[in-house]
Order: sequence, then structure tokens, then C-alpha cells
Amino acid sequence: MLTQNLQLKLQQKLSPQQILLMKLLQIPAVGLEQRIKQEIEENPALEVDAPEAEEQDQLAEVEGQEGDEPGESVELDDYNNENDEFDLNDYLEDDIPSYKLTTNNYSPDDQHKEIPFAAGISFHDLLKDQLGIRQLSEHQLQIGLYIIGNIDYSGYLERSTEAIVDDLAFTQNIETDKKEVEAVLKVIQDFDPAGVGARNLQECLMIQLERKKKENPSETLDLAIRIIQRYFNEFTKKHYAKIMKRAEISEDQLKKAIDEILTLNPKPGNSLSETSRTNHYIIPDFTITNTSGKLELSLNSWNSPDLRVSDDFSKMGNDLNKKKKSKEQRKAFSFVKQKIDSAKWFIEAIRQRQNTLYTTMNAIMEYQHDYFMTGDDTKLRPLILKDIAEMVGLDISTISRVANSKYVQTPFGTFLLKSFFSEGMEKEDGEEVSTREIKIILQEIINAENKKKPLTDDHLAKLLKEKGYPIARRTIAKYREQLGIPVARLRKEL
Repeated sequence: MLTQNLQLKLQQKLSPQQILLMKLLQIPAVGLEQRIKQEIEENPALEVDAPEAEEQDQLAEVEGQEGDEPGESVELDDYNNENDEFDLNDYLEDDIPSYKLTTNNYSPDDQHKEIPFAAGISFHDLLKDQLGIRQLSEHQLQIGLYIIGNIDYSGYLERSTEAIVDDLAFTQNIETDKKEVEAVLKVIQDFDPAGVGARNLQECLMIQLERKKKENPSETLDLAIRIIQRYFNEFTKKHYAKIMKRAEISEDQLKKAIDEILTLNPKPGNSLSETSRTNHYIIPDFTITNTSGKLELSLNSWNSPDLRVSDDFSKMGNDLNKKKKSKEQRKAFSFVKQKIDSAKWFIEAIRQRQNTLYTTMNAIMEYQHDYFMTGDDTKLRPLILKDIAEMVGLDISTISRVANSKYVQTPFGTFLLKSFFSEGMEKEDGEEVSTREIKIILQEIINAENKKKPLTDDHLAKLLKEKGYPIARRTIAKYREQLGIPVARLRKEL
């Protein structure tokens, strides 16, 4: 049985404009320019507001009207025949004043920054060049090229020899065996940088030590090779007492061997690959300057040009709106109106994005005023997203989008925006401090410890408690891992 009833519901739905704004808020400064270009390409109703370009176009039209009539041209030979006294070479030989050849559109206050570009041969090209000068058959050369293609940017071979044999058979139609692949790999492992082509860290260190031994043999190198070859597991875990007992060596001998091992490069490919790959530069979204003790915030909007709705498109829409008789004209009007509305939404979203970014960053700057004045990390106050959301009257999700992947340039360096957000804890005297301050103190204690007897997490917790920070051992372990500091046993040195 069908029945009718009346229901009242409250629903929240995001409009297309709000969705667009949320997406634009997530984009950092480095990606905004590309997003604007994409929108201009997709929407013919949107264009860059460039009054200077319009003036140049108008000037070009005026000059064209004042010029010769279309179809008429003046030949230099004809002109010379009519006026024998005129010689073109006399004018060509005259020196053009330098001020006519240069322009200066910058004021003395503008900052001129040059971006360095890395150039040079790539890591894999270097290996291929070294392979080409070796006396190898065409068959071995193809195997070598495939092996080089499987070497990562750290210099390690990512696949086993058995897998390479199968890959060559199925993908390259090259019949080979494990012995031949191992032989070609041995040739590649003799390339520069030393250690390239290794399948694991132990093999990488062995290759470098063996090469050093060939160039300058010594007892220390022999011992270092023996340690890596026989006691590699104990070496990685820093069980030095076990190594000395099993190898029957003194602490002084072990220290010299370890010092020799520490000179090796665990990632030989990085020495070249880092300079050959594309450089990634951080473009800050905000800049904070200290002018005579007063903080000033500026939003870097150099890559956000002024946008406007195309006049031609607006005129076209008005004309179609007056007609709107046939089906085709109604479709054309609907298309034009849709593009104009989309352009207006995008322009408004860009404006709201700039306002939201500036308002949020200004609130963070005011909240962390002492830090931005001094650059002292201990001056950072505990701060969570909810605090800023309440200050600026925006939702927490909006603040999260603003803080994500945005950078601010300060007199003390360029930092990720979310690095200024941290939880807080209460000291024994009741003062609330940031967890970042605790991490800094923890780092200082570990840096000052006796490396022969590094402090355990329990000892670190006791020392921090003495300084007025009552923290549990598990929290110490969490902070230590976040700082990238290993456990006490792995920090031990001879």
C-alpha cells in the first residue's frame, strides 16, 4: 500500500565553488602556476589580465595604420636608383648606441636571484661509457646493458642473476646462463664509482676494500676485509666484544679497521646520481621579515597572475542571449554561459585562496611571535590545528589543507608550515611546553653523551625528569625514533 508522508531533513552539501576552493588550498605555490595554465587552456572564457599587452597591441595597430598601404612595398634597389646619393652601407656601418640595445625594467630595490642548474653525464650513461671501452663480445655487451639498466641510483643491482637470465630469455630473446651473467657483472663491478653493481651492502663494502687493497695493501685493510667477510652481522649490530674475541685482535686493531670501513661509501651511486637528476627547489608560499623589530608577512603570489573573463566571450554571450531562437543558438548560449560562470568561480576561488592562506599564516605568526623574532626552537609554543581554526574562524580541515605542503621563508631558514604545529605537555612546575622543545633537549643530551657508554632510554628519561620534564621511557623511544637516533647499542663507538 502506497502512502505519502512529509519528512524534514538537514543535509550539508559542498557546492562546486567550495570543492574548487578546497582543491586549490591544497596546491602549494610551485603547483599553482601550472594549475592556472591548465584552467586557461581548458576554459576559453578565462584569460590573463595584462593591460601592458593590450597597450602594445593597440600601439602595433596604430603603427600599422600609419605605415604603407597593403600591397605596396619599397625595393632598396629602386630607391637607390632614384637617389644615387643615398648609400645603405653608410648607415649600416654606423655604431648603434648601447642604450638602444639594453633595457632595465628593474628598480634598485629588486632582488636578482639566479638558480643554478646541474649539468653533466648521468649515472647510467657513465656506466654505459665504461662498458663500451671494455673488450666484450656483442652478446656480452647486450647482457651488460641489461644489467646496467637494473642498477638503481644508489648503485645496487636490484635483481638476482637467476632473474636476469630469465628476463633476457623472455624479453630480449638472449640465451645465456648464470655463469656468463656473473662474469659480465664482475666486469661492471670493476667500474667507477667503486662498489657499483653490488647486490647488498656487504658485497658493496667488499668491492671497495678489495680495490683499496690492490692500490695500497696493508694489515688494517686485511683485517677490515676479514671483519666484513666473516663478522658482518656482528659489525652491523656493533657487537665489538664478540668480534675482538673471535678474531683474536685488540681494541686498537679493531678501531683502526672500523675507521677504514667508515671511509667507504655505502651508496656509491649517489655521488653521481644526485647531481645528474633534476634539481627540486622549494618555493616558499609566505615570507616573514623582521623590520626594526616588527614582523611583516607577505604572500608570494608572483606565479598567480591577475585573471579576468574574456571580453569577447562576454560579448558573445550577450549577443546569443538576445537571439536564443534556434536550438543551436540555445546550445551555444548554454555553452558560453557555462564557461563564463566557470571562469568567474575560478577567479573567485583564487581570491579566496589567497585570503585564506594569508589569514591562516598571519595567525600562526602572531601565535609563534617569540620564535619568529628570535629563531630559538625552545620559544615555540604548543600549537594544534584547532587553536588556529578558532582564531581565524575556519574549519579544522581547511587549516589542515593550508598547512599541508606549504613553506614559509623566515630570517632563520625556510620551513614546512606544519612544523610549527606540535603537541604540548606540562612540566613539573606547571608550565606548558612544546614537544619540539623536548626533542631539542633530548638531541642535545644524546650529542653530549659518552659514545663509549651511550645512554639508554631509561637513563635519558631520568635526565629529562631532572630537568623538569616527566616523560615515560616509551615516549623517549618514540621521540628518539622520530629524530632518527638509533638505540644506545648502535650509538656505541670505540
